[in-house]
Amino acid sequence: MVISEQPTTQYKVIGTRPIRHDGLDKVTGRAVYGADVRLPGLAFGAVLRSPHAHARIISIDTTQAQAAPGVLAVMTAQDVPARNMDADRIMATEKVVYRGHPVAAVAATDLNSAQQALELIEVKYERLTPVLGIHEAMKPNAQVIHPNFKGDHLGEPVGNTNLATHLRYELGDVENGFKNCYAIAEREVDLATVHQGYIEPHTGTARWDENGRVTVWTSTQGAFGVRDSVANALDLPQSKVLVCPLEIGGGFGAKLAVYLEPLAAILSRKCGRPVKMYMDRQAVFEATGPAAAATIKIKMGVDQEGRIQAAQADLRYDAGAYPGSPVQAGAVCCFAAYDIPNLLIDGYAVMTTKPKTAAYRAPGSTHVAYGVEAVVDQLRTKLGIDPIEFRIRNASHEGGRRADGPMWGPIGTKQVLETARESSHWNSPLEPSNTGKLRGRGVATGFWRNAGRRSSVDLAVNYDGTVALTEGSVDIGGTRAAIAMQAAEVLGIPAEDVIPSVVNTDSIGYTDNTGGSRTCYATGFAAYRAAEIVVQEMKRRAAMLWEIDDNDIQHRDGVFQSASDPELRMNFKQLASRLQGTGGPVTAAASVDVSEAGGAFATHLVDIEVDPDTGKTDVLRFTAVQDVGRAIHPSYVEGQMQGGAVQGIGWALNEEYVLDEQGEMQNSSFLDYRMPTSLDLPPIDTILVEVHNPVHPYGVRGVGEVPIAPPVGAIANALHDATGHRFDSAPMKPGRILQAMGAVKDQ
Repeated sequence: MVISEQPTTQYKVIGTRPIRHDGLDKVTGRAVYGADVRLPGLAFGAVLRSPHAHARIISIDTTQAQAAPGVLAVMTAQDVPARNMDADRIMATEKVVYRGHPVAAVAATDLNSAQQALELIEVKYERLTPVLGIHEAMKPNAQVIHPNFKGDHLGEPVGNTNLATHLRYELGDVENGFKNCYAIAEREVDLATVHQGYIEPHTGTARWDENGRVTVWTSTQGAFGVRDSVANALDLPQSKVLVCPLEIGGGFGAKLAVYLEPLAAILSRKCGRPVKMYMDRQAVFEATGPAAAATIKIKMGVDQEGRIQAAQADLRYDAGAYPGSPVQAGAVCCFAAYDIPNLLIDGYAVMTTKPKTAAYRAPGSTHVAYGVEAVVDQLRTKLGIDPIEFRIRNASHEGGRRADGPMWGPIGTKQVLETARESSHWNSPLEPSNTGKLRGRGVATGFWRNAGRRSSVDLAVNYDGTVALTEGSVDIGGTRAAIAMQAAEVLGIPAEDVIPSVVNTDSIGYTDNTGGSRTCYATGFAAYRAAEIVVQEMKRRAAMLWEIDDNDIQHRDGVFQSASDPELRMNFKQLASRLQGTGGPVTAAASVDVSEAGGAFATHLVDIEVDPDTGKTDVLRFTAVQDVGRAIHPSYVEGQMQGGAVQGIGWALNEEYVLDEQGEMQNSSFLDYRMPTSLDLPPIDTILVEVHNPVHPYGVRGVGEVPIAPPVGAIANALHDATGHRFDSAPMKPGRILQAMGAVKDQ
């Protein structure tokens, strides 16, 4: 269902559902992924990884490995040109700081030989105390992971600490705000480390040629990001690195960092052959970037009418073994759904001896939505106010101010809530179970900011009337179609007549990563501008053919026509066929550098059923309502909403990293890491609310990330509705539910 508040403009392409341009290649197996790369003389690389979460490297002896059959090259951190923390993450120097940390790598004529050679490398370690949790890492006597590191504490450098970042956002006067409150509620929630769960493991193939140039083939969400990271690790200028992005079998934010590509490049230089590397599933779990664990403490107060007067947050995110966590994004998203005059948010990024965290679809937002929505539900229960009515009463709105400073433009917070209130789901009674199971309904709202940044698009008109579109945005969710459709709308031709290609870093202008829900918005904007240039040039060519003034040519719905002589008329394809001899091929290039804009809100409704004997929770019904700006291709928007909701359900009920006391992951396989399957879920209903984003010509807002924000909070509230208990730790697995149900009920 699509509910539109957009301008009444009628589109020919936007809002339709054409078959995706890359669909046939993918369903027939012709699409080329990272594991499919084949090059002459290809060697295979393998990585020796630390068995310890925290240990000092005493010595590494590679002598036997170098002499092993089939071995072409061996490397350690001494072969990595750069000397910085990111290079250290790629391959350990003085010590390892997470289990799975690379300590050496081998290239050989075949993969078996490379893996066997790893067993011949002797590494002596001095084991150190692992630091496995946020609270442990922040203790005054905690083992410091990086003694030479200086953290940023409210803008001041501080050494000898595991605290990488402390930031603060403040609005109004929180202390006085709480003094004037009628009711106050406070909770602390914890979320476990979880993995993004993409099916395709990380891959990387590199060739360091005789001219000192490195070519990389990889599965990534951003070719230019890989180029910059590889150049940095290898201490090369960017012009010396060419990155060829391949099809990507899932990423969700986790395929932004590089892991194998620099190692493959160094091995290639040492052996004089291209080197291909890929991870097994255990390495993916243990040595790439999972989503951060976090502890979120929320305090909120309301007046007698149920209007929020003050809110305070203490956000502590597990950054893993190196600086960098979603704390800033979490702080921005924290209270975004609500209009609150007095706010104080403290955010902390804390380093532990676990893999450095990576993005996972609206990074940081799921965590804060869980905490905030629990407190919101607690307050509305105290006051006896309907859950959605309470949220509408306090909804953020145009002209209000976000905690980090910006003033809201047009946003759809209230429209999404009102649509949820009017939905068939909300207005259908939740029938009691006839088997003695407990049922409950929950609601939660979430937000994602939606990035802008840089994108480039080139267009070239073919003589048969089709248009080649070249872009730098890797397609991870149907963006080829969405970008092509925006160009097609301007040109007035079918979406199928625009042929999109994602190309290497030498073949297009700089384009930022596919992430942050920026691609349809920013790259689509570049496609729109390039298409406008094509239209203007096609007008000029038509005027040349008809020997009239350019300004006399009109263009509408793919038809070029003389304003003064309606008999002079050609459609796009006809004009394209006559371009020869009018001044050369018609091409256009456009780039944008757009600001973060729009922002997206979603409200999710969920019905659950709990078995009081086992604690097992089943999701009976789920509805995702979201402001999508303009649904360029509604099917792909619906798919993004459904996919994000499913991942959030997994985070709420099943998924977590299980580590022992030494930091060794106990469930590093899909057999033991429990992600929901289709058998665990009902159909996810979607309602698309279209609130125009005025800074985009079609009103586009990013849609891919906010769907993961509300589910954990919605399921927690549904569990409270079913059992009378609040659950402050995710995943809310059967053991925790049974334990809580043996205790006194909570508001």
